[in-house]
Amino acid sequence: MTQHLQPAAPGLARLERVASAPLPTAHGTFELHVFRSNQPALHGLSNEHLALVMGRVDAGEPVVARVHSECLTSEVFGSLKCDCRGQLERAMAEIARRGRGVILYLRQEGRGIGLANKIRAYALQAQGADTIEANELLHLPVDARQYDLAAEMLRQLGVTSIELMTNNPDKVDAMRRLGVSVEKRIPTLVAANPFSAPYLEVKRRRMQHELPSGMFHAKPTHDSSPPPDVDADADPAPH
Repeated sequence: MTQHLQPAAPGLARLERVASAPLPTAHGTFELHVFRSNQPALHGLSNEHLALVMGRVDAGEPVVARVHSECLTSEVFGSLKCDCRGQLERAMAEIARRGRGVILYLRQEGRGIGLANKIRAYALQAQGADTIEANELLHLPVDARQYDLAAEMLRQLGVTSIELMTNNPDKVDAMRRLGVSVEKRIPTLVAANPFSAPYLEVKRRRMQHELPSGMFHAKPTHDSSPPPDVDADADPAPH
């Protein structure tokens, strides 16, 4: 269904919808919208961002949403170093199951430091640095992602309230600070493999992501079955 977009609100990043089309996928057909930002893009990042929409999302009821940052190495080349591709696929599967939802795909490669810097960080990780230490050795921020564009995309799509698919409580807080009503948090858990386990452990231990310790011993799977719902204010998963 074609969404009726609203003009940008004063004070928020200006976004222009430049293209829309149906996108058939293994999980069903989404309406794909391309937005272009007038904000300067650093580290070679793109200023074009995507929204995958299924069903009616501007009806005033909470909408399941995933705010997802680009990860070319995982999503295109199948890298096993992170859980990004698995999280994206789970979000698509859950939205298809419900028949209604939004994925905002932000072009913030490498948590906002860009592809080249991300690969430089990978090289340092191969020498023993963890993901945080590698960025610090490169004199780069640990996480340079911003979500003002995501908030504006939701507003233009007519979304007034979301159930946010994330393991990161900071993302919930960031969206709320931008005026987005986050009704609950839905975990997006992907079992660790021998390559991703150190990365996920840093997320859990040093970045306070809600990742249950049991997932580090689970057998890796490519299953796209949806995770259980968890309230945004639920008690943290046991460590």
